Amino acid sequence: MTLDTEMPIRQAAGLLHTTGQEAAPVVDASGALVGILTQKDCFRPAMMASYYRQWRGTVGDQMSRPVKTIEAEADIVAAAEMFLSEPHRAFPVLRSGQMIGLLRREDVLGRLLNLG
Repeated sequence: MTLDTEMPIRQAAGLLHTTGQEAAPVVDASGALVGILTQKDCFRPAMMASYYRQWRGTVGDQMSRPVKTIEAEADIVAAAEMFLSEPHRAFPVLRSGQMIGLLRREDVLGRLLNLG
């Protein structure tokens, strides 16, 4: 799942919630990665909506940037070390500068459990 900068933040927050995703990459019209929207990024607009009874803004207004990414060629140890050193729960995966997926913390932990 990817999002675009013009998507209403309410719609994007709903997608993250209903799909159970902690984050989603934000891409431009050419498919280039421009940000990431996390559940945490959605809290402020959600809190404001509960107070003012109206959602305001777009994904572009709330997304996090710059985005920390991981290369597709990275091994499981490098991925685990990134999750240890960063507070993020997901990293977009790039191959030759193009986004090909999203690596979640739970994916790495599951792989380490299988290996050990």
